[in-house]
Amino acid sequence: MKPPIEILLIVGLLTVASAQTPDWCKSQPRSAYRKLERVRIADPWFEVYKIRPGVFAIYEPHQFEEVISYLVVGSRQALLFDTGMGISNIKAVVEELTRLPVSVVNSHTHNDHVGDNWRFTEVYGMPTDFTRTNAKGSTADAQAELRPGQICGTLPAGFDAKSYRTRAFHISHWLHDGDKINLGDRTLEIIWTPGHTPDSIALLDEQNGLLFTGDTYYPGPIYLYRPETDLDAYVLSVQRLAELAPRLQLLLPAHNVPVADPSYLPRVFDAIQQVRHGQAKSVPSDGKREYRFEGFSFLMS
Repeated sequence: MKPPIEILLIVGLLTVASAQTPDWCKSQPRSAYRKLERVRIADPWFEVYKIRPGVFAIYEPHQFEEVISYLVVGSRQALLFDTGMGISNIKAVVEELTRLPVSVVNSHTHNDHVGDNWRFTEVYGMPTDFTRTNAKGSTADAQAELRPGQICGTLPAGFDAKSYRTRAFHISHWLHDGDKINLGDRTLEIIWTPGHTPDSIALLDEQNGLLFTGDTYYPGPIYLYRPETDLDAYVLSVQRLAELAPRLQLLLPAHNVPVADPSYLPRVFDAIQQVRHGQAKSVPSDGKREYRFEGFSFLMS
């Protein structure tokens, strides 16, 4: 006996939905988040986790980049390390977490890290041509984030995908390597880490043993294939961070999961040295070459 047409329709819809669910989305939520303290907020586009006292990871799990911005709160002011995709309003999230004045510092100015810069008055930046160009805003890279397979679940209500772009923003203060930002009872040091981009930086909270690594390191495929990438500079930057590892308690990367062991830094340095010296094998990956190591990989042209 044939099944009723209603059942056929339901099965068909479920099959289509399954086919449209990206593979990366099927593995959500990542197991690492079960061990973290979640902070409830109003906006379902974001998830917020308290990593340490005064340190919050603001995670965007519904887009392929799985970008993570960080709010660091001192006694006098707060600092937002990156502003995410700009798909939903990260400023509103920040205002739920603190009433202190907030300044923005970007790990670098790729579109997925500066999406809501325009909402803030105090924005720090590195004095590079790459930074100045990206501060003008862009459309192509932002639209690429909405391609089929890039979204897990639904976009925020009222979001206009057709007009989505990275809006222009004003840089109010220029940063330099070694600069320190005092938030009151917490000081963050700027460490220039060019390589992934010319304006890449890490943030060091030496007193608390924390290093915010941006895109210089995160658990997953580290993108080193774009035209702005300088592999020689990347090697030197990773070496510099690896030398900090003995003084660190925790790494806070900008993608996938917000906590990693500092022992990864010397391993990343050793791995990129192997790649540069032709001692590592790669596999094809979406038109690129991927060099795979335990816990991370390098995606290169």
